[in-house]
Amino acid sequence: MSYKTHKERRAIKRVQVTFTEEQWRLIEKFKGVMGSDDAEIVRNIVLAWLSEKSVVATSVKESMHAEQGGRT
Repeated sequence: MSYKTHKERRAIKRVQVTFTEEQWRLIEKFKGVMGSDDAEIVRNIVLAWLSEKSVVATSVKESMHAEQGGRT
């Protein structure tokens, strides 16, 4: 099992994205439901989409498989 250092766990990546006014009005409807600030809402929307597409589950399975040395 690999353990990440404190710095690795806390590493962040900031990105700048641009939305049309119509897109932003839609995103704002999630305030209080998917987060309290703009970044949290957008982050949670992205993570929800990845989860819906099974990207998250697939990534976790692949990571677990790699940690086990390829054993199933």
